[in-house]
Amino acid sequence: MITQSINHPTPPYAHGNFEHYEALGWLFKRCTLLLPTEDRLTLISSTFSQMPCFKLEECTAAGCLGFYGYGVFLKTMISGWGEVEWHRVFNFLCSFTNLLPKIKMAVTGTPGVSCSLELQLRLFCRQVLLDRWPGKDTLFWLTRILKPWPMVLQARLLFILYGPLLPPDSTLAWQGMVEREMSTTALWDMAGVIVLLYSNLDHLTDWTTDTMQTILEELIVFPEVWHMENVARLLLCLVLCGSTVCFSFLANKLHNGQLLEVSRLIVHIILVCEKDGFSMNVVVKMVHQVCQGFNTSERFAFIQRLEDMFSEVTMELIEFVTAGNHHEDMGPFQTLRSLLQSSAHFHAKFLHMTLQN
Repeated sequence: MITQSINHPTPPYAHGNFEHYEALGWLFKRCTLLLPTEDRLTLISSTFSQMPCFKLEECTAAGCLGFYGYGVFLKTMISGWGEVEWHRVFNFLCSFTNLLPKIKMAVTGTPGVSCSLELQLRLFCRQVLLDRWPGKDTLFWLTRILKPWPMVLQARLLFILYGPLLPPDSTLAWQGMVEREMSTTALWDMAGVIVLLYSNLDHLTDWTTDTMQTILEELIVFPEVWHMENVARLLLCLVLCGSTVCFSFLANKLHNGQLLEVSRLIVHIILVCEKDGFSMNVVVKMVHQVCQGFNTSERFAFIQRLEDMFSEVTMELIEFVTAGNHHEDMGPFQTLRSLLQSSAHFHAKFLHMTLQN
């Protein structure tokens, strides 16, 4: 009864089967109403431990939706419970699945070597916990998952949970982030979870603005320094989410004297904004906000450095295009065209905003 058609779902997502798991959750909830929390969890464990579909790395069926069904059941079962009980649920899940040692193996190992484990952890954490709940509740489960680990490993774990996947076998794009451009859509989930953490810092005791800056810094250099356009796209996604985390990230770099790096990042944010068809207004507002942190002389120095960087990146692309044989690969030509167009659009918007003020 518990694994009803879980390995052979009816498209899309076997809605009838998941209604079955919701009903099962209500049945467990009502039948165990008078039992202590520990006894209720023990009953779940004794029942679900018999089924490999609900345990990490034990089900071999392709496309198994056991974790999804488990998530529907668990959310129904524990809805309305207090935070103390939720802590007990998380400890139970860690024990039931041997979760923490498996996470340690994934985040301390060579990225991509244990690709099956990485995907299993992603599916379990997201389908059982993270994707089942509204924002504040998601934040609770996310912080429980992240808290045991130092910041460098938190960054890697966030990538395992929310980083882009590559077809056809849904492996994590560790090297893809380094070697080639990824789409804005592929980076949207990762931006969303960073914004979730950043926007709730007032309610978190173990995370601060500096913590988030460090996590973001660690994220974009692992396993190697990311392709510049991927860094820019992630930062652009953060801006499009309405968060100030991108501004804080750039302002922190400027405070540390990294004007050259910030200028290059902004030029590439402007480039990907043009490439991906987003309004240039969001980037202009961000640059204008950065300028407000300077006095007059510093502001002119920053703008001059930004203009110099536009010239440098343009010359780099021109040299790359003219040096090689790109008759069949139009990518470099299209990037150069987009850069020239983005420069024109950015400067027009920036001048318009400056003159208005």
